[in-house]
Amino acid sequence: MRIAIVGGGASGLMAALCCREGVEVDIYEQNGEPGKKILASGNGRCNISNTSLSSSDYFGEHPSFVNRALAEFDFKRFERFCASIGLLLNIRDDGRVYPLSNEAKSVHEIFCSELERRGVRLLCGHRVEEVKKSGKNFLLKSNGSTESYDRLLVAAGSPAAPQLGGGRGGLKIAESFGHRIVEPYPTLVGLHLKGSLHERMSGLKCEAKITLYVDSKRKEEIEGDLLFTRYGISGFGVLDISTTASAALKNGRRVVAGLNILPGFSRQALVSQLEKISKTLPDNSLFLTLHGILPKRAVSALLEYLKMDPKRAAGSLTPKEIRRIASTICDWRFEVEDTHGYRHAETAGGGVATDEVDPVTMESKIVPGLYFSGEVLDIVGRRGGYNLHFAWASGYLAGRSMSKS
Repeated sequence: MRIAIVGGGASGLMAALCCREGVEVDIYEQNGEPGKKILASGNGRCNISNTSLSSSDYFGEHPSFVNRALAEFDFKRFERFCASIGLLLNIRDDGRVYPLSNEAKSVHEIFCSELERRGVRLLCGHRVEEVKKSGKNFLLKSNGSTESYDRLLVAAGSPAAPQLGGGRGGLKIAESFGHRIVEPYPTLVGLHLKGSLHERMSGLKCEAKITLYVDSKRKEEIEGDLLFTRYGISGFGVLDISTTASAALKNGRRVVAGLNILPGFSRQALVSQLEKISKTLPDNSLFLTLHGILPKRAVSALLEYLKMDPKRAAGSLTPKEIRRIASTICDWRFEVEDTHGYRHAETAGGGVATDEVDPVTMESKIVPGLYFSGEVLDIVGRRGGYNLHFAWASGYLAGRSMSKS
């Protein structure tokens, strides 16, 4: 039996290693080396998995699609697999998992070494130009030559991170075989804000509570890092809500981010604190009063937003004005107009519609012998190792299933 795998990322590599003995496996990778996203993941440390995995950690038309893959290849099984190829893991208290070496390079090199040991043919620099089906076989054309295969796995990723090889190649193959594609969108990515007020705070980083509103309805809330940038906002907290925001923007919905830049205070506690300061130090300027609790750039932007004179005496503030200041600090609304794009996205939502793929085998329900795994599918996970784990798990199922006689 001959198997072709299109894509040498995490899912494709795992699938190749999980094929049964005696099967000839070729991996077609357009880059000069496989696993470029693995090398870049986790800022070069590779957040390889997570100990807590469920469908609630994933998004797509049918998030429950992941259930069988997570059950068959849960974290414990993944840990045993890694140990079997000499890759030891570091499990953090928050459930995130990294290689014990703390280097993505070790993951890359150990997987590549294992591929060589098992006789998998790795065809780097081979862009797939065309795939056709002739009878029961797949004819794959790459670099001007055509080869025939019994099974085909499309594990070519998503349009995210084109500088690392991301693109729509896998989606085009799926479409050519009649599969429906859920339009992709960037995820785990910064968000662009309307207006220019955020530019005044560019470079300002703080802990914040971030609330996402879609068509005026509260959709998601999270506490985490917030970084103001020249284009809008980023930071871990923003990445965590970006999947919901990006999907809503794709569908033409109105998206607003509510930023609480002093999450340690309730609104009422902040009102009380401002009232106390304005009475105790009534001659202090409004700017100085607020600078006692907020960074300088935030104060300048806040007063511009509120249209209040920074030189005004704090003692002249009315109770209504104090409540307005506190309310804005606790829920400062910014309209989101776009994401920072695929080039800066860690991954992407959308992809091959999962209702046309068997969740037990990863085989197409439309074309026998055609399989899909990883990021090319309409499944995207939260930040924290969830996307890589689905890549491993779906690759495991595909490899075991398609190599059966």
